[in-house]
Amino acid sequence: MQQTPSSRLSANRSRLAHKVRYALRHPERVVPHLRRAGRDGWLRLRHRGSHVAYYRAVMASDTARSPEAAVGGSPSRDRWLAIGQMQYDYLLRHGLKPRDRMLEIGCGNLRAGWRFIEYLEPGHYYGIDISPDILMEAKKTLVAYGLQAKLPYLTPVADLRLDFLPDGWFTVVHAHSVFSHSPPQVIDECLAHVGRVLAPGGHFDFTFDRTEGAEHQVLREDFYYRTGTLVRLAAKHGLEARLMDDWERLPHGQSKIRVTHPAAGPAPGAAAVDDVPVAET
Repeated sequence: MQQTPSSRLSANRSRLAHKVRYALRHPERVVPHLRRAGRDGWLRLRHRGSHVAYYRAVMASDTARSPEAAVGGSPSRDRWLAIGQMQYDYLLRHGLKPRDRMLEIGCGNLRAGWRFIEYLEPGHYYGIDISPDILMEAKKTLVAYGLQAKLPYLTPVADLRLDFLPDGWFTVVHAHSVFSHSPPQVIDECLAHVGRVLAPGGHFDFTFDRTEGAEHQVLREDFYYRTGTLVRLAAKHGLEARLMDDWERLPHGQSKIRVTHPAAGPAPGAAAVDDVPVAET
């Protein structure tokens, strides 16, 4: 059984002391990190005032080097496949059916999406992403797996207002490794609008980088949040959110929260927020 190490949950990766200790343990990663920091600094200067525009530029740069690495930092094709399989298996265990209508926010190059498209009925998968570059790779994935007849929708977006999507349509909304790269205002925007497109009894699953210490970010690419912060943010928009305890047992570095309309009730495998150590803001 996988457990989330307390040292990882308490670490503040933005502090100089943490960076020095990490560099001493992993000297081979220092130069790549400095290169990435330099690139990100330049991209932030070019896209001041818009995190979405900045991160779109990050994705374009990463995709040009390696589409697999651009999606969740998968170091290899095998890891890309394994993480996609993990997401697919998890939703299957939680009752995903071919008739479900899925919206995948940040679908990337269909690391998990191609499996969902293959399983769901034709036209029942809708993937959106802020990066046109990674969506071009998603189309290549569709062709590689011969899924054209499944008629998935793949749409680039400039924000997460979801205003072009119908009310109450999607029974499953899924966002893997999206909020881990999002500042609070982007998460707030998504939670403000996702309830409108979520069908009664449906659920919205998202992963995030969890901390039980100070909330922080690294390079404006990686954001670390307390569980309670995101639960309260969902409640602000009339939604219930619960940490999915069974996801914590899987070999994955991020945590998962499930959001539902209040009438939907507790999700199987979910832990009440009161059961999870949460530092107050």
